[in-house]
Amino acid sequence: MTLEELGNLIKARRSVRKFEDKPVPEDLLMKAVELATWAPNSGGQQNWRFYIILNKDTIKAIADAVQATADKVAAYPEAERYGEEAARFRRSASFFRSAPAAIAVAVGQYRIATDHILEARAKIDPEAAKIRDWRATSASRIQTAGAATATLLLVLQQMGLGATYMSGPMQAKGHIEKILKVPPEMDLVTFVPVGYPAEAPVKTRKPLSEVCEVIR
Repeated sequence: MTLEELGNLIKARRSVRKFEDKPVPEDLLMKAVELATWAPNSGGQQNWRFYIILNKDTIKAIADAVQATADKVAAYPEAERYGEEAARFRRSASFFRSAPAAIAVAVGQYRIATDHILEARAKIDPEAAKIRDWRATSASRIQTAGAATATLLLVLQQMGLGATYMSGPMQAKGHIEKILKVPPEMDLVTFVPVGYPAEAPVKTRKPLSEVCEVIR
């Protein structure tokens, strides 16, 4: 693959939320996940687990759990000040209900000696607490799941499939973990509805000059 071909693949990827009523072959999803496991991961531990969901009742159960949580949040008095923004979030929370497939990604804990040292020291040392908090803003295991999911999305695009990277369903994380029987030592982190695209969303990007700074 040339750099130009790779660039075309990256730029062609879209966040697809509407799918054809057509099943996705299991072998394609298995291959996509297999390639996703070659993504960078914390300490090379490959401390992840992928759930390929083809059962429509399971997807519906997950959508129901996410929608129930969205409805609950929207009913809080604090939601009134956010008006249409809160209402829009509620309306779109479970759009993936009709997706023919989905892939959920869970990761285990990743703690090295530095984390244990800082956790102990932070109890008596404000500077250590600050360093601990700095590290927490870029948690290694979240980066692991993100790298795997980004790789997964590109593979699905190459396969002619549509998908979108979702964190919204994590508002019902505990319910979804029960549905998928995620073991207690793992945490669900991302949810990716998958199917043959029934839309081609327009995608734009800010000019590089607005998002990139070269430090010479």
